[in-house]
Amino acid sequence: MTDASEPIRRFPDAREDLKRWNRQPDTPQTLSPSYQLAFSDREFLTRDELRPVRLQLELLKAEMALAERGIGSTIVMMGSARIPDPEDAASAAPGLARLAPFYAEAREFARLATLRAIALGNTEDVICTGGGPGIMEAGNRGAADAGGISVSLNIVLPHEQSPNLYGTPDLSFNFHYFAIRKMHFLMRARALAVFPGGFGTLDELFEVLTLVQTGRMKRLPILLFGEAFWRSVVNWEALVEAGTIAARDLDLIEYVGSPAEALARIDAWRRD
Repeated sequence: MTDASEPIRRFPDAREDLKRWNRQPDTPQTLSPSYQLAFSDREFLTRDELRPVRLQLELLKAEMALAERGIGSTIVMMGSARIPDPEDAASAAPGLARLAPFYAEAREFARLATLRAIALGNTEDVICTGGGPGIMEAGNRGAADAGGISVSLNIVLPHEQSPNLYGTPDLSFNFHYFAIRKMHFLMRARALAVFPGGFGTLDELFEVLTLVQTGRMKRLPILLFGEAFWRSVVNWEALVEAGTIAARDLDLIEYVGSPAEALARIDAWRRD
């Protein structure tokens, strides 16, 4: 008897057909690349003409997995992959060694945020990072410290950014396309916690600011850790003076000095 909750399948699914195909006898015809099932043909799927399909697949794979886990919202953490754990700061370049305290702050912020997420059933305000080293590792590590889950959105890079060891394995994803990865950062974002970083962090931050400024995305807390760093890197007031942004656009960002302050600002935003 068919379970009423199970959809009726009148046709074999793709997995069944793939098993049948793998049992085919070897002949010149079955060994030809043209005979492979399209969805199992790697050479076909990686052709330039299939880029639109690959974009869709990258969007769907993580989206379906997160939806199946019931994850409704995330707190996204951004920051440099190069900032070391304070325990390793002695061997780091002087500039990075000075930034090492931000690793500890990011880890503690993620820990405190995850304790709150656990109270919400591990489905709301789940920590989400880029999955790599540095600040990303600190975020996943803090979530693990709290005994909770975290999402990792890694990216294939020429120097191969391997995933850190603290992200939840079945919520660790790898992307080819930066654009789709950045979409996933923002699709469920309740708030952004942005730590000092380089080109990648600046790219992610300014994309969010542009989307919010232009009304393409609803406003959310954009919290910058390290006011001195950010003011030295970006002269926001100069943009206002030049007229390239409005004075009110400066209200899109807020500086925070501690994990507790950042969480209090997220709470205040909910009440606003």
